[in-house]
Amino acid sequence: MAKIQTLKLNDGVDVPVYGFGTFQIPADGSTYKAVREALNLGIRHIDTAVAYFNEQEVGKAIRESGIPRNEIFLTSKLWLQDYGYEAAKKGIDTSLRKLGLDYMDLYLIHQPYGDVPGAWKAMEEAKAAGKIRSIGVSNMTPTIWNNFIPQFDTMPSVNQVEFNPYYQQKEIRKIMAAAEVQLEGWGPLGQGNKAMLADPVIVKIAENHAKDSGQVILRFELQEGAIIFPKSVNPERIKSNMEIFDFALTDAEMEEIRALDTGKGCHNPDAPGVAEALIGAFDVHAND
Repeated sequence: MAKIQTLKLNDGVDVPVYGFGTFQIPADGSTYKAVREALNLGIRHIDTAVAYFNEQEVGKAIRESGIPRNEIFLTSKLWLQDYGYEAAKKGIDTSLRKLGLDYMDLYLIHQPYGDVPGAWKAMEEAKAAGKIRSIGVSNMTPTIWNNFIPQFDTMPSVNQVEFNPYYQQKEIRKIMAAAEVQLEGWGPLGQGNKAMLADPVIVKIAENHAKDSGQVILRFELQEGAIIFPKSVNPERIKSNMEIFDFALTDAEMEEIRALDTGKGCHNPDAPGVAEALIGAFDVHAND
């Protein structure tokens, strides 16, 4: 298996460009098993969140993997319920406790609504204290970015947003590039978007490289400069998703895929009512 490259964030922290996502993997042993499988295959970047309700299994898998902690890059995310300065301080400590780890490599503002500046201040302090190595944001559109980022003392290291060939986030990427903020793409396979996987342009390019559509999509995203972490609980699929380091798309192929952008995704953070719906979605501390 090819060695996964790393890139340097704007705060000097190195992050593997390819990782493993755990969204919607239940905490019934499935998360533990999938993370162990990913680590066994050589993946060293794991993405979780308070709101995935599986931090405990992710942390257990990391602790019991036998891999030195400093060789694994772990991301978690603060939920809306814990925004504001005091609440975020507690939220960070709760995540560390559930993970059973001394620090997180990256911690993100998961949904950018409410007292984001207060939460950010607590994250900056946690970073200074060594509890977090890097801090970032998620789901920030240009409108949300321009509202909150000017209120921050420090620039985020990443913005994790929905990103795939059908939704290429061109506007926010321009803003981020100017600020040297790294793109992380969630839903890199469009959350199993069948139309995208069967798109004639992608299928033809896949045939050219003797790869499958998913591998071409993931390769495109890497070459666009995104950090990606596809999710699967199927060991064969986890393995095949990684087989994207032994080929490269040509400039012409990249242009063909860039032309597939629809400018729309499955989640619109700017839509009316999104903040209210998310805040009332669930209680992340129900089982604390």
